[in-house]
Amino acid sequence: MNPPIRQSANSSIVDQLGKEILLPTAPLRIVSLVPSQTELLFSLGLDEEVVGITKFCIHPDHWFRSKNRVGGTKKLDINKIRSLQPNLVIANKEENTLEDVTAIETFCPVWTSDISNFSDAVDMINRIGDLTGTSEKASVMVNEISREFSNISISRVYRAAYLIWKNPWMAAGGGTFINVMLNACGMKNVLENMDRYPAIEIDSLVQKNIEILLLSSEPYPFKISDLEHLKEILPKVQIMLVDGELFSWYGSRMLMAPAYFKEVREQMEGP
Repeated sequence: MNPPIRQSANSSIVDQLGKEILLPTAPLRIVSLVPSQTELLFSLGLDEEVVGITKFCIHPDHWFRSKNRVGGTKKLDINKIRSLQPNLVIANKEENTLEDVTAIETFCPVWTSDISNFSDAVDMINRIGDLTGTSEKASVMVNEISREFSNISISRVYRAAYLIWKNPWMAAGGGTFINVMLNACGMKNVLENMDRYPAIEIDSLVQKNIEILLLSSEPYPFKISDLEHLKEILPKVQIMLVDGELFSWYGSRMLMAPAYFKEVREQMEGP
């Protein structure tokens, strides 16, 4: 049985945008608008307190099948959220729209994360732990994540790019959490000086001396056929399908990332 959330009534908290939020009551009815943060709430031991999630909150599976769904991250059903009578909504600056967050704030406090680097991610975990009365579990998780990432061994750095979409081709640029994870995996993002998610021409990667091209499983689910097509354009580049969740989900899934990055490098480098 989880310990009760001890957030006191009328407590004031600050989110990662620096916005002060007043919680009139303890957050016992939470709606999460971000898949990775939904999974974090589960990992921190919450269950009944979470009354709503998005249709993209696929972890854990039994929550995906049983919790109330409130639309997609960028197309929320505001009336559905209101009907759930939440006393805390957890959002993210990039995943959710300002219009939706502003609408929700008319009837419920919204705590918003803003993640662009490793420090932001672990800070978010600690703050959500404080928010939900699970700070002890959050602290243990942060310590484990930090330890696992510090133990990643990098023999050499590869010049890489990471595709997230096709038609048009789009990639992860600088200022993204994906870029941070690429660095942790021992890869230098050849597009890190571009916008966060630039549209690109595949041919342009040749001029950037790219060695590795990663095709993400989300938001666009790249397949073997995409890999084979790109191999025709970039015959000298090693191209791999990778698990997008482990490169882009901040939160408790970061616990799994270092071991996965080791597998990726072993596959890249061969026997």
